[in-house]
This record gives sequence, structure tokens and C-alpha cells, in this order.
Amino acid sequence: MKKPLLETWLERGLFASRWLMAPFYVGLVVALAALIVVFFQELAHALPTVLSMKPEDAILLALSLIDLSLAANLLVIVILSGYENFVSKIDTASHEDRPDWMGTVDFSGLKMKLIASIVAISAIALLKAFLKLTEPGLAFDQARLMWLVIVHLSFVVSGVLLAVMDWLNGKVEKH
Repeated sequence: MKKPLLETWLERGLFASRWLMAPFYVGLVVALAALIVVFFQELAHALPTVLSMKPEDAILLALSLIDLSLAANLLVIVILSGYENFVSKIDTASHEDRPDWMGTVDFSGLKMKLIASIVAISAIALLKAFLKLTEPGLAFDQARLMWLVIVHLSFVVSGVLLAVMDWLNGKVEKH
């Protein structure tokens, strides 16, 4: 039985609307470029003081750069897998540098990578706060530290709950 013309056009229009997501991914590429600028600003700011840095300062610099790198990695994962999952396949199958995960990260995997990155970024922020406690002369902000721990633990619990939900969903019979 042939579908009514209106239904066919509606379905084609709905399917084509996925392209409205493309500008979001272009915007995330701009955000990635902004992270690169901030990364190099942070590095340029610290380079003149490298020879006189205390070990704690070097660790804080490394953690800041790792933090930016994790955020950039997260953006790349969201850009590529989001585009492939929701807009269109990226035709790079024959390219030798194509990441192995491309084309295999579904929405569930993307959620897990996202929460894992957020937990890692939160852990770095928490570690930086704890390292600053070792600096002499700095006031100890117990309330700020407590909230950093609470926020980090809420990310960890959220990640565990998402993983459990995905695991349970995998156990459910599909029909």
C-alpha cells in the first residue's frame, strides 16, 4: 500500500531536519579553537617562570593543561560522534588516521565518555584545590573545598548510575 503524499513529505522533512544540528557541531569546533587559544595562553603565561617554579606550581600547571586537553578531547568526541550519530556519516573510512572509535560510539557510549570526562575534569579541579592547600599564606576555604568534593561525588554517582542504567538496558530483551 502506498503512503499518502503528505506523510511522505512530512517524513522526508523530519529526516532532513537532522541537518539543523550541523551548526551546533560547527560551533563546537569554534569552542575547540578557543580552548587551543586558552591552552597556549596558559603555557605562555607560565613559561617565563618555569626555571623558578616550585614543584607544586609545576604540578598545578600540568594539571591545568591536562584539564584543557581533556575538555578538548571531549569536544572532539562529541563533535565527531554526535555528527555521525545524528546528522551524517563522515566518509573517512580509508584514512589511516581515522580513530578506531569513530562510527562505533553510539549515544549510550557518548554519554559514558561524556560523564567519564566530566568526572576526570572534576577530579583535576579537586586535586588542584587540595594542592593549593599546601601553599603557605593562603587562606583555607573549607566551604569551597566541601562543595568541590560534593560536586565531584555527585558526578561520580551520576556516572555510576548511568553505567548501571546502560547495563540494565543491555539486559532487557529487545522487541
